[in-house]
Amino acid sequence: MLKLAADENFDNRIIQGLRRRSSALDVVRVQDASLTSADDPTVLAWAAREGRILMTHDVKTIPRFCFARVLAGESMPGVFEVPKSMPLGQAIEELLLLVEGGLEGEYEGKVFYLPL
Repeated sequence: MLKLAADENFDNRIIQGLRRRSSALDVVRVQDASLTSADDPTVLAWAAREGRILMTHDVKTIPRFCFARVLAGESMPGVFEVPKSMPLGQAIEELLLLVEGGLEGEYEGKVFYLPL
């Protein structure tokens, strides 16, 4: 199964819902990796080193840094952009669809905007 990372401000209720639905899910919150208050490039570099797809609500800055990594030839395992306004149940279902249906490396260099 694919590995996920949750941005510092990602809704914890979504993470809890994902874990309830899939106990095998491998998700690490940025703050649990001692990256509290880290800037976006640092978070993306960490996610790349760990091979983790980043889940975020940050549509303003994260995509710009993602594409900068890709243009620089750096690894970027992928980003799932979830709008804060998206209903929790829908966010959980769509994220599970991406994770459980995704293949290793499939999301490399890509930003996926939910809803699908």
